Amino acid sequence: MPSQKTVDEMILNLPKAEQTMVKRLRMLVQECLPSAIEKGYYGEGVPFYSHHHMICFIWPASVVLGAKNKAAKEKGVSLGFCQGNLMSNEDGALLAEGRKQVYILYFNSADEIKDDQVRALLFEAGMIDDTFAKKKKHLKN
Repeated sequence: MPSQKTVDEMILNLPKAEQTMVKRLRMLVQECLPSAIEKGYYGEGVPFYSHHHMICFIWPASVVLGAKNKAAKEKGVSLGFCQGNLMSNEDGALLAEGRKQVYILYFNSADEIKDDQVRALLFEAGMIDDTFAKKKKHLKN
């Protein structure tokens, strides 16, 4: 059985530029979504964050699985929002790319990460996630 990498192990195996971006995005997620639980997925330690439902994930460009090709790798490190279709996306920063639900931001350098923009998106994603808790309580009553 192949070993499962942790998020920290995955980060250590990334090129330095990607390490910097992933660490910064990870710090922003932990700051903005303190109740979210981080889990490494796909056996590669790709960090996904959930509370009531899946909220978001950070996908390094170097982690290429299955049919993903060179074009996907060239897009850079992605910050994906699992309920992106429910987000306001007023500035059009989130890309659907033909997906119905998950919307993505891409970063090719740490300089492209706008902390205030990422924080706003994470807070919005957290508020959307909280609506799932309210729905669960309503269904129980």
